[in-house]
Amino acid sequence: MPPVPAILAIDVGGTTIKAEVASGDGVLAAGRCPTPKGEHALAAARDLGATLIAEAAASGVVVQAAGVVVPGIVDAARGTAVYSSNIGWDNLAVTGPLSAEWGIPVRLGHDVIAAGHAEYLTGAGRGAADVAFVAIGTGIAAALIVGGRVLDGNGAAQPGEIGHVVVRPGGPECGCGNRGCLEAVASAAAIARAYERATGEPAAGALAVFRAAEGDPRARVVIEAATVALADGLAVLTTLLAPERIVLGGGLAEAGAALLDPVAKALAGRVRVQPSPGLVTARHGERAGIVGAALLGQSMLP
Repeated sequence: MPPVPAILAIDVGGTTIKAEVASGDGVLAAGRCPTPKGEHALAAARDLGATLIAEAAASGVVVQAAGVVVPGIVDAARGTAVYSSNIGWDNLAVTGPLSAEWGIPVRLGHDVIAAGHAEYLTGAGRGAADVAFVAIGTGIAAALIVGGRVLDGNGAAQPGEIGHVVVRPGGPECGCGNRGCLEAVASAAAIARAYERATGEPAAGALAVFRAAEGDPRARVVIEAATVALADGLAVLTTLLAPERIVLGGGLAEAGAALLDPVAKALAGRVRVQPSPGLVTARHGERAGIVGAALLGQSMLP
């Protein structure tokens, strides 16, 4: 039997690096590891990818190309991770070192833009011409699809950095250096920090705070503050771009209706000029970045 061709897809998140080897037969191998800071994140992604390529080869599967998506500012043409406030790298060459290590062509992309493209093509954004995909995890960022075209920036900046819109002037300090950014008050990391400040107790992640809100008034106050702030940010996005649909993704979207319902209610009360967009959660869930990375990898095949 001839070897099965496959794609390596890697999603470098602010907290976790996720990787899969996939072909037309589905996911053939998968793995994940914590995201180290700075250049160590690239080394961790390199090693995880090499492990999965070796596992696939042992099963008669040949990985022919890879797609790698990262957060922050990305220059896809140069294959460079320009800047990430959450991971802490600066002008880091990605595609060259990884291609040399793995022996296959590698294409780099922005994690949220790739995830938004995946949701637009095969997920919760399918069928809409104008879509905003908003990923809420360690940080907050948006992918914008306007008239069916993905806006991907110019290499010096990415559109859709809604996480750095100031919604609470003078509020908590953000990794970008400003205070009161949406990311600093409504991301999954910010929700966990706010709960810890309010209670003096450790939070096992933002989803745990959502669960605790059912019986803990302190958690309810934290969740209400975060969802209202998120609605404020989405109201800015809606007023500027008038998307037909907003897709909420990232790890926090796993909260489902507990996130969606209060945000939708608050957003409807804030949008005055534009129609209130449809608000849904991502179909691909936390795998949206991986699916987008696989699409990048597929584009490298003949």
